[in-house]
Amino acid sequence: MVPAYVPNSAAAALGGGTPVDLGKNWRDGRRILGDGKTFRGFFLGVAAGIAVGLIQIVLRETFGWSSLPEHTFVTVTLLAAGALLGDMAKSFFKRRLGKESGEEWLIADQYDLVVGAFVLLLIFQYEWVVRYVDLLVFLWILVLTPLLHRAANIIGYLIGVKKVPW
Repeated sequence: MVPAYVPNSAAAALGGGTPVDLGKNWRDGRRILGDGKTFRGFFLGVAAGIAVGLIQIVLRETFGWSSLPEHTFVTVTLLAAGALLGDMAKSFFKRRLGKESGEEWLIADQYDLVVGAFVLLLIFQYEWVVRYVDLLVFLWILVLTPLLHRAANIIGYLIGVKKVPW
């Protein structure tokens, strides 16, 4: 999951510029996604996730770190892009519910990246998921994700990248 955990933090730190929704509102009068979802953040976030995934591949194949998953370029790309697409989908629904940008939405805020990553993996790399994601791995993801999410957000808040620590 590391290639999926990195993109949100990278997008927050490196993003800015033109919003993905181009500043437009949905038919309910609310922004489609908001200013926090930018093209630069999306592409640099995905690139950061891919870079971390490629490092994992090199560590496994070159240095024999067999405890790392057997990733491919495709799987790390799907994990990285899926994480941010999941975050964008959550933001879309968050706006429809009248929640403001930065407003906490428990469960959805923590697991949007997991859902997005797994949706893409299940569509395009189903066999990989079946082979490498057993019940124990899935439970670890469920336990670690909110802990890592909170830690990353607190760090982002402390260094001034995020407006709120959640």
